[in-house]
Amino acid sequence: MPFAVPSPIRPLRVSAYTATAATGVGKSALLAALRERRGGLRPNDFGPDPLPTFIGRVDGLEDAALPERYGEWECRNNRLAWLALRADGFLAAAEAARARYGRDRVAIVVGTSTSSIGASEDAYRALTRDGHYPEALRRPIVHTPHSLGDFVQAALELEGYCVTVATACSSSAKVFAQAARLLDAGIADAAIVGGVDTLCGSVLYGFNSLELVSPEPCRPFDRERRGISLGEGGGFALIERDEDAAASGPRLVGYGESSDAHHMSSPHPEGLGARLSLEAALARAGLEPDAIGYVNAHGTASAKNDEVEAGVIASMFPAATRASSTKGWTGHTLGAAGIVEATIALIALEHGFAPGTLNARELDAACGPQIRIDNEAVPLAYVASNSFGFGGNNATLVFGRGRAA
Repeated sequence: MPFAVPSPIRPLRVSAYTATAATGVGKSALLAALRERRGGLRPNDFGPDPLPTFIGRVDGLEDAALPERYGEWECRNNRLAWLALRADGFLAAAEAARARYGRDRVAIVVGTSTSSIGASEDAYRALTRDGHYPEALRRPIVHTPHSLGDFVQAALELEGYCVTVATACSSSAKVFAQAARLLDAGIADAAIVGGVDTLCGSVLYGFNSLELVSPEPCRPFDRERRGISLGEGGGFALIERDEDAAASGPRLVGYGESSDAHHMSSPHPEGLGARLSLEAALARAGLEPDAIGYVNAHGTASAKNDEVEAGVIASMFPAATRASSTKGWTGHTLGAAGIVEATIALIALEHGFAPGTLNARELDAACGPQIRIDNEAVPLAYVASNSFGFGGNNATLVFGRGRAA
């Protein structure tokens, strides 16, 4: 039975956006690292017995305790959320949206893969003699998948729709799609979307048990890639209906989602889910593939992901399209990958700058001419960002310049 082709959507204005990762706090630090080809990966120094790998760690989180009024949510993941919310004037933009629309009309849709599981790990390590959590960690909200969303809603003093999306590494890309549907249905007038994931033992040792962790900085799309480098990151975007003709800034013009459920941790061998996601995003944007100037690929540097994704990009896009993975700068930020890489795609759109693929030396034979190693300065009208998660949870976002999109 053939799949229905989605109809084009009304573009939504991205009024503010920000991301924080191993490259530093906010968009300026991210842009500078991209331009200077200065990655944020470093030898693993996380945890009491660090695995021999490289990680993308955000500096300063250990000293960035939440304000006392948010003590209920205190944990590493929410500290990173608070750090990200205060970058690039995003907190002020969120407050202005609250004043403009009302506390109950600004939705929060956030993605995370592990939420604040690091706090649960700490609690289990410090169980009392009778098997209970230590007193300081008897705070139920930090031991749930919704810890992040609950904290963001409290920090922004909002009272409307608030949901957590947990679809592995596509989580904080899918939030854009869900928010677009909320606005279209009239459930909200604006939405704050984003995601946060921080390093923890479950992530590091879990991926290591799957033999996916690289002993060197990750080399996406490289012929001799050896696996992923895990990272942490967080970011947010404010999206609104595009009703102000004078308003500048980028637009979300399309999104695509698919769930091929081929395998728990491996992509469909022919890239079925990735292709469906890309095709749906282009259809909703009303664009042909040759309109896309840059694709931020998921590009994890794992053997199968890169091979499959490179093949799909090569088969769908013309040679002039630029594509790359930016995980050599940030590491794979898991549930935050969607928002971090959407921010990179938006930076590329804003600055006319297509990042290359850091650490790659010789591209895999599966790569077509679209995958680029070097950075390029080039005007861009439309960009796309891929986020593909375990279990075949896939999402693609398409952004355009200004209202003309």
